[in-house]
This record gives sequence, C-alpha cells and structure tokens, in this order.
Amino acid sequence: MSSAQIRQRLHDYIDIAEDKKLKAIYTLLRDDIDDGYKLTEEQKAELDRRSFEYQNCIGRNYSWEETVAMAKKAVKDRKNNK
Repeated sequence: MSSAQIRQRLHDYIDIAEDKKLKAIYTLLRDDIDDGYKLTEEQKAELDRRSFEYQNCIGRNYSWEETVAMAKKAVKDRKNNK
C-alpha cells in the first residue's frame, strides 16, 4: 500500500472513529504534531512569486466563485478516480 493510500485510509478512519480511539491516536502522536504550520522555503518562494505576479497584474486571477467551482470539480474528479 502506498503512502498516499495509507494517508487516505487514516483520514477516512479519523472521520468516523470513536472519541476514545481518537484520544488514543492523539496521545500516541501528540509529540510529533506541531501546533503551528511552518512553510518550507519552497512554499515561501512560491507564495512570493504569486504575490509578485498578482501585484504586477501578471497571469490569471480568479474570482471567489471561480475558485470554489474549481475546488468542487477537483474534489469530484478525485472521488471519481478512486
């Protein structure tokens, strides 16, 4: 089983697990869980690039409605490809 498959199975399980089991899983992993998300240098560089392009009217920008529609389509496509 691939890492992606394991990750998805764990996500699915956590969504339906009993509170007692969730607490046990959390207790096992809490030292590895960071309360704050830290961007990698690559992610920071990508955000800087996108910010520069937005501020200089380079590339394509999307409205909120277009963004939501694309996100919904991506989720639907992902479910159909399982």
